[in-house]
Amino acid sequence: MKNKICVIVVLMLLLIIGASFLPKAEVEYDYLRLHIRANSNSEIDQNIKYEIKDELVEFLTPYFCNVSSKSEAIEIVNSLSKKMGDICVEVLRKNGFNYSANVKINNEYFPTRTYANTTLESGYYDAVIVELGEAVGDNWWCVMYPPLCFITNGNQTEITFKSKIVEWFKSIFD
Repeated sequence: MKNKICVIVVLMLLLIIGASFLPKAEVEYDYLRLHIRANSNSEIDQNIKYEIKDELVEFLTPYFCNVSSKSEAIEIVNSLSKKMGDICVEVLRKNGFNYSANVKINNEYFPTRTYANTTLESGYYDAVIVELGEAVGDNWWCVMYPPLCFITNGNQTEITFKSKIVEWFKSIFD
């Protein structure tokens, strides 16, 4: 048994060392993120960002609660992007702001972030970007596909990520 463990440890070390010399591939993930970028970090700009977030999530929820693919989610956003922009501008004007809002879909690099019980690793993600004014303030974000922004308590989906290495180790020692 001791020899078996030593062999496994040596193999794992060789695997890790060997993997570090492989070229790093840019990974794209099957998520569609929503980022609302505030005009600035002033309290008033941050507050309006959250008001716009509430309006957009309320507007988008019926469209996204049954989305079955990322491509379908992108089609929905493309068809609704003008209305999303109009909602943003309406909220801004109603609250006395004179800057604009821009809605676009873009593939961008994002750092590792955790949303609820899901961690999104750093990498390139397709995202619906809502830029408010100069868009240099902190952002609010969520995941549009799978529809984690739009889950209600009665319709929550459990997402489980599996590790092949952990499963392999468990099979050896069980």
